[in-house]
Amino acid sequence: MLFNSIGFLIFFPLVTLIYFLLPHRFRWLHLLTASCIFYMFFIPVYIFILIFTIIIDYIAGIMIENAEGKRRKLFLVMSLVANIGVLAVFKYYNFFINNANDLLHGFHIATQSIPLLKIILPIGLSFHTFQAMSYTIEVYRGHQKAERHFGIYSLYVMFYPQLVAGPIERPQNLLWQFRKEHKFDYDTMTSGLRLMAWGMFKKVVIADRLAIIVNGVYDHPHDYHGISVLVAMLFFSIQIYCDFSGYSDIAIGSARVMGFTLMRNFNTPYFSRSIAEFWKRWHISLSTWFRDYLYISLGGNRVSKWRSYLNQFIVFMVSGFWHGANWTFILWGSLHGAFIIIARIVDPSCTRLRIKARINTESLWFRSYEIISTFILVTIAWVFFRADSFRAAFTMFANLGTGFLSDIKVAIHTHKVLNVIGFFNGIEILDWAVIVVAVSILFAVDGLQFRTSVNAWLTRKNTFFRWAIYFSIVYFILFLGKFESQQFIYFQF
Repeated sequence: MLFNSIGFLIFFPLVTLIYFLLPHRFRWLHLLTASCIFYMFFIPVYIFILIFTIIIDYIAGIMIENAEGKRRKLFLVMSLVANIGVLAVFKYYNFFINNANDLLHGFHIATQSIPLLKIILPIGLSFHTFQAMSYTIEVYRGHQKAERHFGIYSLYVMFYPQLVAGPIERPQNLLWQFRKEHKFDYDTMTSGLRLMAWGMFKKVVIADRLAIIVNGVYDHPHDYHGISVLVAMLFFSIQIYCDFSGYSDIAIGSARVMGFTLMRNFNTPYFSRSIAEFWKRWHISLSTWFRDYLYISLGGNRVSKWRSYLNQFIVFMVSGFWHGANWTFILWGSLHGAFIIIARIVDPSCTRLRIKARINTESLWFRSYEIISTFILVTIAWVFFRADSFRAAFTMFANLGTGFLSDIKVAIHTHKVLNVIGFFNGIEILDWAVIVVAVSILFAVDGLQFRTSVNAWLTRKNTFFRWAIYFSIVYFILFLGKFESQQFIYFQF
């Protein structure tokens, strides 16, 4: 079920109302049933994949806790193999077979191709697989007691707000909340609804409107050049942020209405002053997952400097592969790893030069320079994330330079920037106006959030001001939102 669908508009209030009306001892069953219904709106039969991994990990958690010595690790490995195996079959099998076929044909070793599997990737498989893996790892490390209640554990994996695209929760944060009795609280409800509305605004008003322009260029990269390509690149940076953080806001907000606290997944990432800081603010639940379970396991910073660089690069390369079974995703992750490693290598020299030149690193101009530079690097990497192939990505970069200067000359001469954008004729002027206003609101709110809590700032305002803000957001959503049930980008991961 999509958050931006009529079905969810009925599902959410109904599930929430029944949740508060039911006695506490029945609430876990209600939420588990609702979560199953939510997931089965996509491909119903795929719920058996979840059931399979849930049973495996539930048993593994108890066996790990009861075992001693090497047997504990054996049960952990069995759990991880089961989870990664399911992910490998559905997400990566065809990728590896395609590459194997290309290699065999390239060396003329085989004349017939290895057959591919005709399967559809289950929605959100990577997310709930990683959440399930974090449970058995935490039990193995002794940070979490094995959950004996099968229904509560099942709900931990299947909790509908974050089932499809996170946040990827740790058992220590979520499991105990299913046993706590949540009483209806007006302030908590309004806080959750505000966050849901803001997430919906980012999704249907900004992301889905920008998608029209972005898809037009990326689907036909040979047909666009100059400013058109630049606009598409910049718009995708904003689109994916609004799309994914919008989902997280709705997920966190819908859970908060019922009294549950999910971890923050985004924290004004485009105000980051470095790529390292960007990954502390972007998809926080995933970046901390890789830090805690892969980077530290590889040795983290406890090894030599160059080995730590390699560890970091491996983490980002694997992170790219987690996002998609395509070499473009691997390159995207590798680029971010390279950016961070290069920064770590040159940072001491740059620091000495700044001190020698007496540059105030906290001045407005220097902070702006770092933020803009980081955004440019992130945007360059996003091209490989969004493009269907290396050829399409490099075509985008090649066409960016082709005609760019002539486009600027025409724009300056005619004072009509939109006339030099190739896709302008296909987009109504209202869409451009909404984009300008909505994106301005987005960065104004993020700028405020960067300095303080927007939630706290709003509560300090008078009732008239707050409700004027609420009505404005709702107006944008209802009358200026794109409601074609556009799937969230991260659903495919």
